[in-house]
Amino acid sequence: MRHRPGAALALGLLFLCLTQANFAPHFFDNGVGSTNGNMALFSLPEDTPVGSHVYTLNGTDPEGDPVSYHISFDPSTRSVFSVDSNFGNITLVEELDREKEDEIEAIISISDGLNLVAEKVMILVTDANDEAPRFIQEPYVVQVPESKDSATFAMDHHSGVLRLRAGSALDYEKARTHFLTVVAKGSEVLTVVAMDGDRGKPNHILYSLVNGSDGAFEINATSGAISITQSPVQLRRDVYELHVQVTEVSPAGSPAAQATVPVIIRIVDLNNHPPTFYGESGPQNRFELSMYEHPPQGEILRGLKITVNDSDQGANAKFNLRLVGPGGIFRVVPLTVLNEAQVTIIVENSAAIDFEKFKVLTFKLLAVEVNTPEKFSSTADVVIQLLDTNDNVPKFTSHYYIARIPENAPGGSNVVAVTAVDPDTGPWGEVKYSIYGSGADLFLIHPSTGIIYTQPWANLDAETTARYNFYVKAEDMEGRYSLAEVFITLLDINDHYPQFGKSIQEKTMVLGTPVKIEATDQDAEEPNNLVDYSITHAEPANVFDIDAHTGEIRLKNSIHSLDALRNITSNRDATWSLEVQAKDRGFPSFSTTALLKIDITDTEMLSRSPMAAFLMQTKDNPMKAVGVLAGIVASIVAITVLISTATFWRNKKSNKVLPVRRVLRKRPSPAPRAVRIEWLKLRRTRATNKFELREEPPHENCNKHSSGGTMPPAPAPPPPTRMAPSTGVTLWTVPTVSGSLTLQQPRWPPKPKALGSPSQSALVSELRQKFEKKHGDEKAYF
Repeated sequence: MRHRPGAALALGLLFLCLTQANFAPHFFDNGVGSTNGNMALFSLPEDTPVGSHVYTLNGTDPEGDPVSYHISFDPSTRSVFSVDSNFGNITLVEELDREKEDEIEAIISISDGLNLVAEKVMILVTDANDEAPRFIQEPYVVQVPESKDSATFAMDHHSGVLRLRAGSALDYEKARTHFLTVVAKGSEVLTVVAMDGDRGKPNHILYSLVNGSDGAFEINATSGAISITQSPVQLRRDVYELHVQVTEVSPAGSPAAQATVPVIIRIVDLNNHPPTFYGESGPQNRFELSMYEHPPQGEILRGLKITVNDSDQGANAKFNLRLVGPGGIFRVVPLTVLNEAQVTIIVENSAAIDFEKFKVLTFKLLAVEVNTPEKFSSTADVVIQLLDTNDNVPKFTSHYYIARIPENAPGGSNVVAVTAVDPDTGPWGEVKYSIYGSGADLFLIHPSTGIIYTQPWANLDAETTARYNFYVKAEDMEGRYSLAEVFITLLDINDHYPQFGKSIQEKTMVLGTPVKIEATDQDAEEPNNLVDYSITHAEPANVFDIDAHTGEIRLKNSIHSLDALRNITSNRDATWSLEVQAKDRGFPSFSTTALLKIDITDTEMLSRSPMAAFLMQTKDNPMKAVGVLAGIVASIVAITVLISTATFWRNKKSNKVLPVRRVLRKRPSPAPRAVRIEWLKLRRTRATNKFELREEPPHENCNKHSSGGTMPPAPAPPPPTRMAPSTGVTLWTVPTVSGSLTLQQPRWPPKPKALGSPSQSALVSELRQKFEKKHGDEKAYF
């Protein structure tokens, strides 16, 4: 089977592309609040128990290969999580403490064994109510003398002083250690102290609040300690003016003198408000927006109305803003806020906002206090629904499409289906197919399905055109398109018979030298165009052998002379008729038979005539005769040119006008001149008048463009070729000669015996046939 190098190269390139393509794996992005995917926007309470399964990494490989998962941390930080490489389960392996570490940076990766994809993620640690009031010094150790009478202790609620209750006794032998539980609660603001002016035996003093407290404060009646009764968050005023009244109590228990003093309490800001996000209708922690993909670089997302506020004052109200999620796509302005600001989100990477990659973009807007020990923070989810645009060109699944169809396929037969994909949605994703190019005339393509088929009237012929090459175009509704190349090869069908040059051929065989027959098969490929030869009939048989592949016919090895041949035939001549067959190797196989006439001679008979020897030498190569003639003509022309050139330059160099000279020559005697002329005539006709051309009726297979005429005298080579106009039609038979050479009786000298044999006439005819056959293929005839 013969292949064009271009088609083989295209097949190689296609195989190389298919074997080299291996796409990288990727994580799934399952959005906010998900515990399965790429760990983006993931948060974890700080009181999560160690050993808990907190997340599952999940992804896939386009080729379906198994994937493995990994997690790593910066060498300077601790490894907080571990991962099961096969299933992606992430486990907490160290305790979390938001007060020490409010976010954890990690690198997660997914691998298919060949490609590895890594992503940096930020895990937020959220606050939990895991801190209780603590005593400054623990434990408190108090040594109490054994002589004390009371074993019960009392605690002053405001001062924190621990006392031995009156009437209680301690016994070392009974208990050497006493364990007490002290609970701390409430907040004391200040203590008011009043003194009785009487120094002798002063009265007891009682304290009370007259007004101004609004229920937010209270005072201890005996100690004068003022305490807050509400949470500081619930206080509605910045300044409270309390009026404290002191009253003496007489021994009889009745009130005596009284005094009033104002107490001013200013409420200093405490860091008791985290940053809070607000929408148009109040506090909001989720914002949504719809926008077209690939917006201009630097465009503001105007559909988002976000305000952030911290109700604390001063440094407690200073916080930073940042985006957590797909990095580098958007940026937030401002980065640092004092009290309140309008949040602006700006497009940073337009190419990454691609509807074909992400239908929804989700990230978190994070606000974290800067200079407070509490580091209060809050988050808001931002969800962007992307809308599609016509931003993609239809792309073929392959750069080359290669097809093979039999040459006898009927019109309308399917050849190959091409496929192009446009990832855009709706009308923008619809693809229309067309074909064009010099090789596309016999084919059509369905504009929607991409199926290429032959024209209904197409008549394919591998012997005329075996390969077609053209382009296929995939175009969307706005004219965006791509191209691919189509190669179509016609498979050869055995639909031609082998053809001999003539139905009847004449050959002259010299003993010991084979003769050759030849047939051609016009099929395009092997084995349909390979021909085997055989002898189907001969009378008598077992005289000739034939080479099945080359068509060479030889006498059997047992025959060495003409006498042996004559003894075989009844009429004792050396002329044989054979029926030969040419059969191709296709399936089914076709064959053609022809009648072959062979005249057999030997070298001894040929040696008697130089002309016959020359014809025999050139019978299988008629161009040799033409070459000899052309060489002789070229030599004569060259000599003539040299002589003319030398004469021209000799006359040009002479500046004299030569006088006319008269040359007198002696007249020869008449008798010798007549004798010489007669001798020359006899010598000229001796060799040239041996053969003459006789006209015969035209052969029925004679080519119309063959020209008759007089053949040059033997043994001169045949005349040069004369080109005939091309008819554009391949000739299936070799033209024959319209005349034959016959022997003419010379007057003098006597006729040689060898010139009268029929073998010489056959040789001349065969030479002429071979010469015309060779030039018939080149559309040049005699």
